Amino acid sequence: MAGAALALTNTEGEHMHTAGKRYCRGIVGNALCVALCMALYAAVPMAQAQTAAATESVRQYNIPAGPLSTVLSAWGAQSDRQLVFAPDLIAGKQGRGISGRYGAEQALTQLLAGTGLSWERVSGQTYALKQAPPPTKANQKSISKPKPPSSTTTQKIAELGAVTVTGTRIRGGTTPSPVITIGSEQIQQEGFSDLGEVIRSVPQNFSGGQNPGVVDAAGGIGNQNSTGGSAMNLRGLGPDATLTLLNGRRLAYDGFNQALDINAIPVAAVERLEIVPDGASAIYGSDAVGGVANVILKRDYDGVTLGARYGGATEGGLATREYTATAGTTWASGGLIATFKDAAADPIYTRQRSYTKYLSDPFTMYDGIATRSGLVSVHQSMGDMAELRLDALRTVRDVTRYHGNTSSYYYYSPQTSTTLVSPSIAFSLGDDWSTTLGGAYGKDDTAFESHFVPAAGNRLVSQSCYCNESRSWEIGAEGPLFSLGGGEARLAVGAGSRKSEFRVVPKVSGSSYGGDERARFVYAELNLPFVSPSSDIAGVHRLEFSAAMRGEDYDSFGQVTTPKLGLIYDPTADLTFKASWGKSFKAPTLLQRYESKDAYLFSAPAMGAAGSPADATALLSYGGNTELRAERARTWSASLALHPEALPGLDAELTWFNIDYTDRVVVPIIASQLALSNPSYAEFVDRSPTLEEIQGLLAVYNNAFYNYAGAPYDASKVVAIIRDQYVNAAQQRIKGLDLSGSYRFDLDGGQLAIRGSTSWLDSAQRTSAGQPEQVLAGTVFNPARLKGRIGAVWVSGGLSASGFINYTGGVTNRLATVTEKTASFTTLDTTINYDLGERADAFSGLAFGLSVQNLLNRAPPLFTAVTAAYVPYDATNYSAIGRFVSVSVSKHW
Repeated sequence: MAGAALALTNTEGEHMHTAGKRYCRGIVGNALCVALCMALYAAVPMAQAQTAAATESVRQYNIPAGPLSTVLSAWGAQSDRQLVFAPDLIAGKQGRGISGRYGAEQALTQLLAGTGLSWERVSGQTYALKQAPPPTKANQKSISKPKPPSSTTTQKIAELGAVTVTGTRIRGGTTPSPVITIGSEQIQQEGFSDLGEVIRSVPQNFSGGQNPGVVDAAGGIGNQNSTGGSAMNLRGLGPDATLTLLNGRRLAYDGFNQALDINAIPVAAVERLEIVPDGASAIYGSDAVGGVANVILKRDYDGVTLGARYGGATEGGLATREYTATAGTTWASGGLIATFKDAAADPIYTRQRSYTKYLSDPFTMYDGIATRSGLVSVHQSMGDMAELRLDALRTVRDVTRYHGNTSSYYYYSPQTSTTLVSPSIAFSLGDDWSTTLGGAYGKDDTAFESHFVPAAGNRLVSQSCYCNESRSWEIGAEGPLFSLGGGEARLAVGAGSRKSEFRVVPKVSGSSYGGDERARFVYAELNLPFVSPSSDIAGVHRLEFSAAMRGEDYDSFGQVTTPKLGLIYDPTADLTFKASWGKSFKAPTLLQRYESKDAYLFSAPAMGAAGSPADATALLSYGGNTELRAERARTWSASLALHPEALPGLDAELTWFNIDYTDRVVVPIIASQLALSNPSYAEFVDRSPTLEEIQGLLAVYNNAFYNYAGAPYDASKVVAIIRDQYVNAAQQRIKGLDLSGSYRFDLDGGQLAIRGSTSWLDSAQRTSAGQPEQVLAGTVFNPARLKGRIGAVWVSGGLSASGFINYTGGVTNRLATVTEKTASFTTLDTTINYDLGERADAFSGLAFGLSVQNLLNRAPPLFTAVTAAYVPYDATNYSAIGRFVSVSVSKHW
């Protein structure tokens, strides 16, 4: 038996078998870890290899904290060792998580820390649990900081390479916020080809904002696919209100909306994606209002894998060609992984769908995209005291987009290049303290070309660069402070600086604009475990408190302080209650601060000035506002997790969340034709302005002057100034429920896993104090109220098969003449993978895949478009791709 954790009843005489009490759990060892272990054995003399096989073969472990029974099962699977223990020995206990390169025995020691248990080797690959002896003066130090049987170097590498759980900076800690974890195995089983597809499958994430397939500007400036990238948009707060990290480091902003393109990261290098759908500014700073997503790369990879994927939509368009190469190696003190991806997909034209054929051709409803991306990640220990790490990323994406008119069309060809270089070094300070110094340089440039093509000829309309650049550094330390009833109180502290730059550089006509922002920050986080399972307190199985505080000082709007408090309480071993409260914030985007300042002249009657002279005019100002303040939010969340020991394969979690979001930056005049008649706009209108006020406005908003009044400009005819520049005016309230669960059990020689997640959302916005509250959730170009995904995966040997149902509720269209509600959107996805595994012939390492998304070929629900030139469906909630079939093949050496 490989990788098993055996629980043995403790009877008189300690018999190995007792009816109804004995149970055995095991998971097939990860093939990648097995290959790594074999490579390490081959790299040393045979005598040393035999010793390592019995003790400390170093490999990658990724085991989250949780019930000790679950933690030990994962250790057995990942170490290929067998562990025997009495059920009552671990009943109600929690195990801490680990992630990094460990020896098997060292990993087990780390997992048992604070449980009052220890281990001993029974024989060969079999270990037994036992109560740890009480600490004495002679052995207290060795118990609090166990020394592995192998070299000290191995222990230090593992400690420094450990990755903290997203949402906390405490090593091995647990965040009081809910965490969604999507591993590389799940990504493959469900047929996702890139991280954009992964995040769009998450019910808590809104597919609007910066995402492929988002067409038309009817959804506002926040819903535009300017670069062809994919951005997180938790709770529909906007792509600028969710923070995305790569191994804990920020990427440069993408395009002009301050989104972060998660799809720039090649999925072949990803170990897992962790999403915290809760405010996290106390941990990570600006932008983490809706939450944070952290892409964690594979730390070690052994061998070379080449892959190809082909697919297309059965109704036409999106013909896809994808080629990947991934290579890696490990050595005694480090490892490296490198991956390259070359992918291209043809556009989907409106003429290829029956419900959009009426639109002028050519018109792309899904852009053509060609992507080349490469990534290198390397780590190297320096003796037993330090470890270096370097992550480097480069992605280039070309987009093809057409927008047709009656006798002409526009052709857009943006090219986006994304670069990230992130070095870091971690030091061991002794007594379980460590410090890390890291930095990141990011650059994201979108060269945007727009061509107007009339019936004859080709005229270049514009060519501009949306240029983003970022630099940051950070130093942090983490370690234990003192002992409490439930374990060690631990502290994480740090400081750093971040600078972001944004420029719009026209290449044909117009003037450049943009600016930069620098922020300096300090933070601290404290974890206090008051009660652990070993405390043996009735009704209090586990009790932990956490507190975090972060202060940031911006050159522009000054200082922001964001706290967060958390509670984790387990009344029994089967239930976990989590609660968090905190403050989050988002700095204004650099576009909102520095966009070109323009002035417009309109006829006053056209702006709603009833009874005014026919020749009266109104001035409207639009553009950036350098006086903007930070957007601020208060966030609450509470979750109840069920993980019964009687059903070890069952996990379920229910989460309630609430966000009170104020000072949101908006353009306040929603309907300009009502600017002078709607009293809710009164605070943004200056009536009967003086000549000095008019001249003052034109002196500030002087980038361009547009006269749409139908008569020459005359200052004496101006009866009102309409201030429509960005302002801190809006307030949003967001609340809802998330429900997720999974159940795993053996079936027909394999294992069946049923898992699903759903999210119900209620959100509304008041654009300014004088305006009524408007419902957001469940309306067009905003998240649907209900979104979910549920399905099953069956695995047997190298074969896996999955099927998942996706549901998105209908939305109400209030933009049309008559209010209407669309139908809901339900699709079915299925994937089959078969890996031949290691063989003694040419077929060794071959793997095949077949994936069908939207198997039943559901079309998006239709509505009445705002204008006849727009597509008749909500492209932020529903996809027009239809049935998409793809096949893949790969070979590993």
